[in-house]
Amino acid sequence: MKIDILTLFPEMFAPLKESIIGRAKNAGKIEINVHDIRAYSLDKHKRCDDYPFGGGAGMVMTPQPIASAIEAVDSEHKARRIYMSPKGKTLNQGMVSTLISYEHVVLLCGHYEGIDERIIELYIDEELSIGDYVLTGGELPAMVVTDCLARYVDGVLDTESLSEESFTGGLLEYPQYTRPQEFKGLKVPDVLISGNHAEVKKWRKLQAESVTKLKRPDLIK
Repeated sequence: MKIDILTLFPEMFAPLKESIIGRAKNAGKIEINVHDIRAYSLDKHKRCDDYPFGGGAGMVMTPQPIASAIEAVDSEHKARRIYMSPKGKTLNQGMVSTLISYEHVVLLCGHYEGIDERIIELYIDEELSIGDYVLTGGELPAMVVTDCLARYVDGVLDTESLSEESFTGGLLEYPQYTRPQEFKGLKVPDVLISGNHAEVKKWRKLQAESVTKLKRPDLIK
C-alpha cells in the first residue's frame, strides 16, 4: 500500500518513522511519503494561505499549491483522495476495512481555517474526521488514519492480533495480563494460567461482552 500525505508541516510526521510503522516502512511493507505543499507554491515567497473572501477570522489555504501537489503525486487520479476535515464522516473500523482495499491513498491536511472549497469540489473523493472536535490542522488526523491502515497491511502485524482486538466482531477487547502473576495484591485470573485453551477462549469471549456492555453499550446490537 502507498500513502501520500500532503501538509504544510512535514516535520510533524516524525513519529511515523518509529515503532511498528517505522519498521514496516523500512522493510518495504508499506510506502509512506510526506510532501511539503509549500514546495508546489508558485508564489515567490512560497505563501500558501490568504484572507478569506467575505471577511472573517484566520487564513485559508490557497488552491494552487494544493492542486499542484495532488496532481504531482496522483496525476491520473487512481488514488483515493481524502481531505482530513472535522466536517467529514467519522472514522470507524468498518471504514478502515474499506480504505485498506485501495492500493494508493492521498491524505490532504488542512490548516488555519481550512482549504479553498474548490479543491474539495475538483480533487477530493471524501472528507474524513477522527471525531467531533476541532484541531489546529489535519496532521494528527492523517497520522491516525495512516496508523490504522498500516496495521492491516500484510506482514505488519500478526493476523491473530488483528482478529482479537477491539471493534473486531463488534466487541471491545478482553482484559490482558502478563508477569508477575500477582501485583500489589491483584492476581491474574486463574483460568489464564490453567493451560486450558478452551476455557481461556470462553473466558475471553465473556469478558469482551462484559467490557463492551459496560464501556460501549452502543456497540451491542
